[in-house]
Amino acid sequence: MAWKSSAMQICRFLLLVILFLPHGTTSSVLTVNGKTEDYTLDTQRGFQESLECAVQNHTREEELLWYRGSGKVDLKSGNKINSSSVCVSSISENDNGVNFTCRLQRDETVSISVTLNVIFPPLLSGNDFQTVSEGNNVNLVCNVKSNPQAQMTWYKDNNILNLEKNYHQIQQTSESFQLSITKVRKSDNGTYSCVANSSVKMETMDFHLIVEEKAVAVPIEPIIAACVVVFLTLCFGLIARRKRIMKLCIKHEDPNRETAL
Repeated sequence: MAWKSSAMQICRFLLLVILFLPHGTTSSVLTVNGKTEDYTLDTQRGFQESLECAVQNHTREEELLWYRGSGKVDLKSGNKINSSSVCVSSISENDNGVNFTCRLQRDETVSISVTLNVIFPPLLSGNDFQTVSEGNNVNLVCNVKSNPQAQMTWYKDNNILNLEKNYHQIQQTSESFQLSITKVRKSDNGTYSCVANSSVKMETMDFHLIVEEKAVAVPIEPIIAACVVVFLTLCFGLIARRKRIMKLCIKHEDPNRETAL
């Protein structure tokens, strides 16, 4: 009888364990294009890519969700259960680094992501025509997008620019390549070329810099003050010599003129 009592206790224990097992756990596994872990998909600008998500080890019908970044992707009703696919068409440089994530609808912690790595040649832009006066500072900003990152160089009149310390400054970020010139001289006039060289392609953009002679500023206020001084001097001079002028006028009157009695 003792063994029957022990068996009953074991059965009760196992039943309690089963009852109190967490119901939210799942053994379902997601794959995208056959891969079971997050991965990076190499692609190119203008290409089209298809991403297919599938549920493995599922014991019931599972609904799937797709996200592009943090935004939810609208799926048709027949493209949600157990397997789901999204098509990324007309891929551009703006899609580089974008994440596509597939999740279980009932448990979004079960997910798998794909990151797009879009390969494209350097794309250059900027203000290609600038006019500046001698003695002023100027910035030539070459905006650049490239994957992989390009090696950047400045040229002047088809020759590599000879950088002068404290005169030329170069600033480079992941999206721009800037040349700054302090107190430009007439000799800085010319065509500057922003050259981007990547493993895909080399691209060039020209920047035309026109340096104008520094305009001579006319001192208006001193001229006005000088004119006022001259005018007042003339006025005071005329007043001071008024009596002499009157005497001269009387002296030159007709001497034969007499007063009739």
